[in-house]
Amino acid sequence: MSWDEREVLQLSGLQHFAFCRRQWALIQIEGQWAENLRTVEGSLMHSRAHDEQIRERRGDVLILRGLSVFSRELGLTGKCDVTEFHLDPDGVSLRGEEGLWQPYPVEYKKGKPKEHNADKLQLCAQAMCLEEMLCCSIPEGALFYGEPRRRTKVPLTQELRQEVRDALKEMHQYFSRGYTPKARRSKACNACSLKEECLPGLERSGKVSDYLRRGMEDEV
Repeated sequence: MSWDEREVLQLSGLQHFAFCRRQWALIQIEGQWAENLRTVEGSLMHSRAHDEQIRERRGDVLILRGLSVFSRELGLTGKCDVTEFHLDPDGVSLRGEEGLWQPYPVEYKKGKPKEHNADKLQLCAQAMCLEEMLCCSIPEGALFYGEPRRRTKVPLTQELRQEVRDALKEMHQYFSRGYTPKARRSKACNACSLKEECLPGLERSGKVSDYLRRGMEDEV
């Protein structure tokens, strides 16, 4: 399937969606955003990883930062934090570089490795975009977490890829409908920067913007 550019979703939203569907909808559909310490620290970490002026060569490894990716099949666009290209006889050719190179995406995250798959899904989606763009296969990537300051290797299995496709199917459906899911309260709500915009304590399924507008009309 080929998506209209107005229907193309942000790759970074996949992590938000897997963590909390309502959080994703508030950001991507309603345009809500708020900062807290966690989001600021994360932005600083990613700004260093996304420095597109840095292009490193370490022996048989070429390192690109902030590489833009796109998938017509998935209806997805975004940037990879770091994409390594390892010299490999089974790899792909790169403009301006001799030899063949195997892509290896590395996504940077603050904090520690998580029990849920949200970060892995974002990494896998990056790899799937790269595969479509470069006509190659990427069996593995890595997540680099700020607290242990080391990589966690992530096998990009068929099961993980199917999770990506299933999540994106649901995201596209919500986006086309302009639908914001109801809040599902959890302990994670307390640390969310959008807690005041989300109002998870209220049992309602409408848009936050509609709720605020009704409140303003009541005051008139």
